[in-house]
Amino acid sequence: MRNALPLYEETVIFTGTPKSPEAAELVKKYGGTPVSIPLIEVEEVKQRDDKNRLIEALKADWLIFTSQSAVASFRSKMLRYRITSEKYAGKVAAVGTRTAAALDQLGFEVSFIPSVFSADVFVKQFKPKESEQLHVLFLKGSLAGSLIREELPFHVSEWTVYETKSAVSSIDKLIKQITQKEQVSVLFASPSAVEVFASRIVPRTTWNGFTVCAIGHVTERALLKAGALVHVIPETYTLVELVHALAKRKEGFK
Repeated sequence: MRNALPLYEETVIFTGTPKSPEAAELVKKYGGTPVSIPLIEVEEVKQRDDKNRLIEALKADWLIFTSQSAVASFRSKMLRYRITSEKYAGKVAAVGTRTAAALDQLGFEVSFIPSVFSADVFVKQFKPKESEQLHVLFLKGSLAGSLIREELPFHVSEWTVYETKSAVSSIDKLIKQITQKEQVSVLFASPSAVEVFASRIVPRTTWNGFTVCAIGHVTERALLKAGALVHVIPETYTLVELVHALAKRKEGFK
């Protein structure tokens, strides 16, 4: 039974904002119990000039999205002002297949996805022709770094379409889970979640006693910097692949 279900009796905690039930359902198929305890909250940034900025955005040669949260906020603005993707004649770049899928549902055709789903790889591989003449717009969150703006060899405009905040109400619930359950894995999908965990939870517990999982090397780097030992990281940076990688690791111990 336990060999067939490598996550049997395992509590798998998702610390990011829930976007799709697929990863949680996969945990169940592997015999585990998925628990969603977001450490961050995402909220659309609304401004009085949103309609004008949206109209201008749809004049860009390239739109860059690095997260599903950015797509969701952009979608909200489009719906609010009844503007469709048909009005956009440019191209779209996305970091990650999930982000690309969200854009596809919105009616955008994604022309570029980096081979590794992270901003540092994106800036190395994104090389559109005639870049000096392009109007490029990066749709981002409030905590996004300056990498895309500074590292791409042409001018990039930015629009902060969502804000990321700490989900303080989740702290006690997560501490209870990792201290009272015998078999626990914690999945981190962003450096922001790592920061909240390190500042709010670790002082009341430790990094020990549970399996630490990182969605990609940027999040892994944040975990290592915070003093954690990263046990699981997938080859492809998605939550579904992270669950597969976790199951493979647990299977090796059973």
